Amino acid sequence: MEIKRNGTSPSTAGPAAYFTGTVRLDTPFKAEAPGRAGGAIVTFEPGARTAWHTHPLGQTVIVTSGLGWAQREGGPVEEIRPGDVVWFPPGEKHWHGATDRTAMTHVAIAESQDGTPVAWLEPVTDEQYLGKG
Repeated sequence: MEIKRNGTSPSTAGPAAYFTGTVRLDTPFKAEAPGRAGGAIVTFEPGARTAWHTHPLGQTVIVTSGLGWAQREGGPVEEIRPGDVVWFPPGEKHWHGATDRTAMTHVAIAESQDGTPVAWLEPVTDEQYLGKG
């Protein structure tokens, strides 16, 4: 058994290459082989979101506070709230983040395939984010 104490790993800013707006990342766990699950607690300030991306083995997002939006390619922008669990199937292009007026925090869990848990794509435009594009 291993207990990783809260506060022992520093928070980091979400890289501008993968996020729009102010995003804080806390990465409390990453499995060691043969495990392959990793997770992050991600806090998005109002207007902040991920870039479009996919996960080779899918992703589970558990909203813990605030109000957010998520969208899969070709679908509508959907509201996500605390307690909601969102599953993005393997290879599904999607994004997620806060609404334009409310911050949102979620736990994101994904497994790595060949050492890679995510494939980052292009930024989400303001029009796409606001459901107008």
